[in-house]
Amino acid sequence: MASTNKEPVLVILQLTGANDYLNTVVPYTNPHYWDARPKVNIPADQVLPINDELAFRSDMEQFKAIYDKGDMAIIHGIGFANSPRSHFRAMDIWHTCEPDKIVTEGWLGKTIRELDPDGENVVTGVSFGKGLPRAMVSPGVPVTSVSDLDSFGVMSAIDEKKQKEEALNVFKRMYTPVMGSGVVADYLSNTGTNALASSEILGTVPGKYTSTVEYADDSISKSLRDVARVHTAGIGTRVFYTQHGGYDTHATQLAVHPKLLQELTRAIVDFFEDLRNHNASEEVIMLVFSEFGRRIKDNGSGTDHGSGGGAFLIGDRVEGGLYGQYPSLEFSDLANGEDMGFNIDFRGVYSTLLDQWLGLDASPIVNGTYEQISPFKKDY
Repeated sequence: MASTNKEPVLVILQLTGANDYLNTVVPYTNPHYWDARPKVNIPADQVLPINDELAFRSDMEQFKAIYDKGDMAIIHGIGFANSPRSHFRAMDIWHTCEPDKIVTEGWLGKTIRELDPDGENVVTGVSFGKGLPRAMVSPGVPVTSVSDLDSFGVMSAIDEKKQKEEALNVFKRMYTPVMGSGVVADYLSNTGTNALASSEILGTVPGKYTSTVEYADDSISKSLRDVARVHTAGIGTRVFYTQHGGYDTHATQLAVHPKLLQELTRAIVDFFEDLRNHNASEEVIMLVFSEFGRRIKDNGSGTDHGSGGGAFLIGDRVEGGLYGQYPSLEFSDLANGEDMGFNIDFRGVYSTLLDQWLGLDASPIVNGTYEQISPFKKDY
């Protein structure tokens, strides 16, 4: 486990819809890039070079600043064999680490069970956004899903204090465990009491938080602000999950993709600035991933579903740099004859986080043993 005087915390940020890695970390001196993308390309005079082969696009200046500071690991060619090009199936595989069968237990649900085996803290795992991601689902593991932290809570729509207290008392009685009540009733009881407990804990968070950071008024900024508020409240959350949607850029990509990456970049920069201002950044690592990349050739106005892609690890304790080999763009090397391939199995990246960051045995969580990378500073 990475050396820290605080419990290590993991933030997962999902780019939903399949981010175009080729136009995020751009192979701007590779002739195959220009041949494949006569329309949907990043002009060579609009890039921020990382080296003489790769660059960020120019509207990701703040993102590059994180990299230049040494706090970002860029992971090339992340993926898995036989990518299905289906958003739903690919995301299922990323969430469950099961490429060959359909299961419901997620890798982070298993992780939370290992971090809190007795389920003592119902907010060990918290997801911000609509719905609970399958990655966080595991039988008997309490996880809290929050759409809006400011309005989160049981009976939160009831304003009158006495009426709300009466409603909560009814809710508590409904979910009081009954001896011999059966599996379904026990499940409902646990679900209800966990919801009540998490609402009581998280309900105190907004009042504890002050910040000089002005987050933007968009969904990912709001979600990361909520992550910062919960983390700095010190209530013991170890795993956070959030999502940024809209990356399925089949059309009008040149207009849509820059806006998404600008939102993402600003939100991440603001988030880590906020944590540093609260002396709460050194224990946090963020993984930014997408379910797959997009095809090498553009379709005239966008790009279609592909296979391999890329991911980013960000944090004070990250040993910044390039990890893995950027997939070949030679036609003979392309997956399915038209996709970026992969060089690093995503389960190896998960294993890295579980083993080296959280100090857990990764194999039973990711369903096997996979090659890891070494992305953490040794002498922080």
